[in-house]
Amino acid sequence: MAFYEGRSRGLGADLQTKVEEAVAAIQQCPEGWPPHKRTSFRKYFVDRFPFTIFYLDLPDCIWISAIAHGSRHPDYWRRRRRE
Repeated sequence: MAFYEGRSRGLGADLQTKVEEAVAAIQQCPEGWPPHKRTSFRKYFVDRFPFTIFYLDLPDCIWISAIAHGSRHPDYWRRRRRE
């Protein structure tokens, strides 16, 4: 967010708002977004920004593994384990 705020005043706050809206949408309907490749993860594309939220819909919670930039180090987050 600091990067975007440095580019244009208010843009970092806009990113934060879009991510919060995305998380709320995922919470309301976790099965509403497509699976990522051949994994159990699902992906949600953040509006207006080049970020994707990767998450697992678990029985007792939704686990967000990454909020990843769309063109930087793809799939870097896939080795993360839930604790």
